[in-house]
Amino acid sequence: MNYEETLHYLYQQLPEYQRIGHLAYKEGLDNSLALDAYFHHPHHHFKTIHVAGTNGKGSTCHLLAAILQESGYKVGLYTSPHLLDFRERIRVNGKMIDKNYVVDFVEKHRAAFEPIKPSFFELSMEMAFLYFADCKVDVAVIEVGLGGRLDSTNIISPDLCVITNIGFDHMQYLGNTLPKIAAEKAGIIKAGVPVVIGEIEAEDVRSVFVEKARKEGSPLVFAETALPHLSSVERNEEWIFDAPGYPALKDELGGWAQQKNARTVLVAVEELKKAGYSIPPEAVHSGFAKVVELTGLMGRWQVVNKRPKTVCDTGHNAHGIRYIAGQLKHEHYRLLHIVFGMVNDKDINAVLALLPKDAVYYFTRASVERAMDEKTLATQAAAFGLQGGTYPTVASAVHEAQKKAAEDDFIFIGGSSFIVADALPLFL
Repeated sequence: MNYEETLHYLYQQLPEYQRIGHLAYKEGLDNSLALDAYFHHPHHHFKTIHVAGTNGKGSTCHLLAAILQESGYKVGLYTSPHLLDFRERIRVNGKMIDKNYVVDFVEKHRAAFEPIKPSFFELSMEMAFLYFADCKVDVAVIEVGLGGRLDSTNIISPDLCVITNIGFDHMQYLGNTLPKIAAEKAGIIKAGVPVVIGEIEAEDVRSVFVEKARKEGSPLVFAETALPHLSSVERNEEWIFDAPGYPALKDELGGWAQQKNARTVLVAVEELKKAGYSIPPEAVHSGFAKVVELTGLMGRWQVVNKRPKTVCDTGHNAHGIRYIAGQLKHEHYRLLHIVFGMVNDKDINAVLALLPKDAVYYFTRASVERAMDEKTLATQAAAFGLQGGTYPTVASAVHEAQKKAAEDDFIFIGGSSFIVADALPLFL
């Protein structure tokens, strides 16, 4: 098989949660442990950092990877989902896994992993671990896929755990209250391993982490307490932060949520230094300033066109959309155009309630099975005063928005990672 045929095999033979939803969800670690045993526990050959949370996981992982890379470490990075190419999920020092490695991995090992019946995510994770070991990375930053306690990645023994925040998402698997969701995310906390909690909005959520860390004997750090003095200013689609030890810290990422992520990352860096990592201040500055260049991160308030200004963002739940809605209010434009679609297992109404009413909407659906029907979405949106047309593909929605928008208008594209994934090839 060539690379394209190998990907087709993986998509067809292994259930992928991101594309088909609950039918691919496999609760528990049995498959991961079986795969790991077959591959002789490759993650034992390098250090790891484990990152969970409702939102901001990807940005946090990429920032940490960039900083460690600039500190002189050889860094593996495992994230999901991908936007344009499967290989985005598995990187070493920012470079995607080689296509031939993906092909050889499947051809060499399919007879062993097929009887295990792993999910797409479980097998991708083990491929990443084996690749990192073969590349002899010093450390790998590992993003949790869903939840934490029962996530496939929860077989590693990290040097540091990071939980970015807690919001409502994936309630059908994680629970319908914030403390229940927090308890699932807290499942990545390991005995004696330091844990950084990025953002806490409720005392009952805080208590979940305090109790779990106490049981595990894990040093617990709340980023908002550890780094209360973080000032920020937005300039030319970038953030400039000022924090103790890091004056005028320029962040290449432009979304409002990045202020929260920056605090989490800076506190995580201090914990890594306590654990023996050598991370000079200049590496932190360089990692923040060049995170996109160093890691290939896409889809975080990404400006893809200047006139009219056009932005893509992968925010896909109420916790993330509220930052986007707030940022849209502070943009300057004549008219706001929003190309919007969601997947069908989200809290649609909670998101629609946050979106601006003074915009022209282009309701659409992404090219995945989980995508919500655009006409159904438009009907639900109308109940919240959101008006616009419906378009069967993201490309048709984007082209219509571009046709109608004046140069001093603003086009926002989002609602789902998959909307962004379908839109980016139109610009890149």
